[in-house]
Amino acid sequence: MAKNKAAERELFEVAMSQQGYFTYQQARKAGYARSAAYFHSREGNWVREKHGIYRLANFPGAERPDLVMWSLWSADRKGNIQGVYSHQTALSIYDITDANPAKLHMTVPPGFRKLHPTPKGIVLHRGVLEASEIREERGYRVTTPAKTLRDMFEARLMDASEVRAAAREAVAKGIMTPGEADKLSGLKNDRHTGL
Repeated sequence: MAKNKAAERELFEVAMSQQGYFTYQQARKAGYARSAAYFHSREGNWVREKHGIYRLANFPGAERPDLVMWSLWSADRKGNIQGVYSHQTALSIYDITDANPAKLHMTVPPGFRKLHPTPKGIVLHRGVLEASEIREERGYRVTTPAKTLRDMFEARLMDASEVRAAAREAVAKGIMTPGEADKLSGLKNDRHTGL
């Protein structure tokens, strides 16, 4: 009984940090038996959201459950989350432009692989991110505002004046320092491409 309580507490801590969501692998790591997913789903304690991803049934609703679930989907075989929201999705998270992407944009390591094809609602960008370019949110990770704006500029999805305007908005919201914004002010449009 004590082992069950310890597993329950540990899983609750994990789920709390992820807005009520967790993976089967996280439940196993917390101490649950292999049959726990079937049992707890049948009993109504866990809600199966996607293959291998569950939610505690009595946990309050998440603000953006899609961000948490697809972040968990990006975990490798060892359970390490690989995906970091970036590009248009990061802009919409920070609300520093009017970006409202129809798909979720996520940066993953160059060697990222899944057994099944990438879902239609996900756009994967491959790249190596430094720890300083990532912000930890509740249940998912997102590129910093400065990294996001650099990515958007380098992908030719925003021009220099749009980047500067978004940087000013980020400074006004307190999510970017004036020094970070100053570094972005040196971006120049490429005359040959029309940007």
